[in-house]
Amino acid sequence: MILAAGRGERLRPLTDTVPKPLVVVGGRPLIDYALDCVANAGIRRVVINLHHLGSLIREYVGDGSRYGLAVDYSEETILQDTGGGIRDARRYLEGSTFLTMNADTIVDVDLRSLAQSHLASGAVATMLLRKDARQAKFGIIETEDDGRVGRFLGRARPGCRMPLEAFMYTGVQVLGPRAFDYLQSEGPFSITKISYPAMLDAGELVRGEAFEGAWITVGTPTEMDEANRILVPGGQGRRWTTRSVES
Repeated sequence: MILAAGRGERLRPLTDTVPKPLVVVGGRPLIDYALDCVANAGIRRVVINLHHLGSLIREYVGDGSRYGLAVDYSEETILQDTGGGIRDARRYLEGSTFLTMNADTIVDVDLRSLAQSHLASGAVATMLLRKDARQAKFGIIETEDDGRVGRFLGRARPGCRMPLEAFMYTGVQVLGPRAFDYLQSEGPFSITKISYPAMLDAGELVRGEAFEGAWITVGTPTEMDEANRILVPGGQGRRWTTRSVES
């Protein structure tokens, strides 16, 4: 699932007329990077949630065939946040292990390997985590030496084992079918603020997988300028714009 419903408030006035997933970075709309990442992993079915200027995203992506994907859409009349968005797309996801990623994040990750690691662990959820100088600002997630999340945004798992190592969430996660047991039945809500603490309190296995690869989030004009600098033709991030063709 690609989370694409947000309003992109911090990129206004650009996002008054262009949905954030269609903002062009490095010569391509942001959502292209997420769709290529999914296709490169061998995933073929994708659901995209829509709200702000959603018809423009639907028109651009279409049925997904040009990416080698089959794309469905989950329309949100009221913006449902991350947890509510996943819940409302349940008819496309239920019964399967699935990944979610944000449409405004460019991440050079092997989703197939991440999914395989998740399945082998038996976890209800696996979060892709990274070290970052800004992680205190984004919210710290701390893992035990085996990768199990021991403390989440300051909230400790009962019986967690010290020492803990601190990371931040990249916006990429793998969720098993049991994750729906921890989603609120109605209304907008954040999966990180509501569902993950509930999973930890219930003693569920929630894992963090450390990621050291390239990661760019495009949420502000400053981040957009930095992403364009990195992703210019011939720049250090050029592999992102050509990887799907080369592979």
